[in-house]
Amino acid sequence: MQRQIRRVGIVLIFAFLAVFAQLNYVQIFAAKRIAGNNANIRSLLREYSIKRGDIVTLDGVKVATSRDTGGRLRYRRTYPQGDLYSHIHGFYSVTFGESRIEASFHDELLGEGGVITMQEIQDELLGAGEEGDDVRLTIHSRLQEMARTALGGERGSVVAMDPNTGEVRAMWSNPSYDANPLASFTQRQAQRHWDSLDPSSTTSALVPAATNRGYAPGSTMKVVTGAAALDSGSYQRDSTFPDPQALLPCSESEPPCMPQTNEDLTNFTKTSCVGGGQIDLFTALEISCDTTFAIIGLEIPDEVFGMAEAVGFNDPLEFDVGTEASGYPEPQDDNQPFWAYQAIGQGDVTATPLQMALVAATVANDGEVPRPRLVREIIDSSGRRIREFDAESIGRAMSSRTASTMAEMMAAVVRSGTGTAAQIPGIEVAGKTGTAQTVQGASPHAWFIAFAPANDPQIAVSVIVENGGSFGSEATGGAVAAPIAKRLIETDRQIRGW
Repeated sequence: MQRQIRRVGIVLIFAFLAVFAQLNYVQIFAAKRIAGNNANIRSLLREYSIKRGDIVTLDGVKVATSRDTGGRLRYRRTYPQGDLYSHIHGFYSVTFGESRIEASFHDELLGEGGVITMQEIQDELLGAGEEGDDVRLTIHSRLQEMARTALGGERGSVVAMDPNTGEVRAMWSNPSYDANPLASFTQRQAQRHWDSLDPSSTTSALVPAATNRGYAPGSTMKVVTGAAALDSGSYQRDSTFPDPQALLPCSESEPPCMPQTNEDLTNFTKTSCVGGGQIDLFTALEISCDTTFAIIGLEIPDEVFGMAEAVGFNDPLEFDVGTEASGYPEPQDDNQPFWAYQAIGQGDVTATPLQMALVAATVANDGEVPRPRLVREIIDSSGRRIREFDAESIGRAMSSRTASTMAEMMAAVVRSGTGTAAQIPGIEVAGKTGTAQTVQGASPHAWFIAFAPANDPQIAVSVIVENGGSFGSEATGGAVAAPIAKRLIETDRQIRGW
């Protein structure tokens, strides 16, 4: 009998230990995971009982706010500006979670950003409803609206930033989407809208072209190649190069020539750039001579690669929302033709519009790479600023002297070169056109990057029109993209009075 009682006692002890261990695991080690599980309705109800903070533009326009439904899920997210800011604020959805600013600043918008304010203490003591903090963007509503208007119905993207601070003033991609249906508490409605956006497609409107779609940058990449040449110390603005119609295979020609291939590299015009003879580096950028920059790519491939990485290629940019890394492959000895093609923005080079805006901003910012910003400050429900984001530098990409020379060369592009369509009376604009070849049979992408004023930069702009838009195969960056950048620069000047 005593043996049986002893056995029962041992079993009960192990049972109690098992229960004790499970309770400790649930309450201590697994508590956070369980609370964050979407199946946990209590967590969901708790989150949606908080009046999520607003997302507002620099000039005070609400682009995301919360509406009291009076239901179990009390506050529903609404986006008053429709599709204009969706690639910026993203969505906050019961069905699909969060994206973009709604995700990056999720805790702050719920008032859980780690800063305890007097307003929160007061709400707790008085039993007031919980409210999150507002997120104030760097985007200006008038400039954002102009970006959409200027691009019109063309597929592509426009990015404008202050090169001195890195603050992004406008960031528009077409196509965009309306985030309101995704915030619906009716799962069927949210799912139907999600499916209509073709989320698995690489061309889905859910993908923000400005930050998450890479394109061949074409001749805008010559700004990076030119800066690498000057910074290397081996070239100056008046350095001269042969001016052939094309770089022929080395099996058919003396250097400069194309190694390891039977193909030639021909200028965009199918002619020599200045009629043969010699061409200097300054003129080569002004008129966008392919063979000149291809020669540089063949002669200093490692320096061009290093400059590309210094301005942000090959890693996702430090930004307030997720970005796709722009790519500049490391030179390989067994693939030397690509050294030439990459130097002119072709081959396997890819760049996002944000990345190319940053290239322009780096030249404008005396060679320092500004950290791009999309959020300026966090404000609590009483209107008090509780966090501010200061300007930062990612690092120095080029010397001040190189940046100054590149600025002069880019100003010549707009003054008398391929970018004259960006001219603004009374303001000197510095820019670079790009006409990027894509897949065989498709029309080229039209690019333009710029900053202004050239001698006291206030804004840097990047524009891409996919496949030349309505110009099709006749498109060039100067004809298609430069006028769009001009409108952005003019609007920013009106807003800020510089």
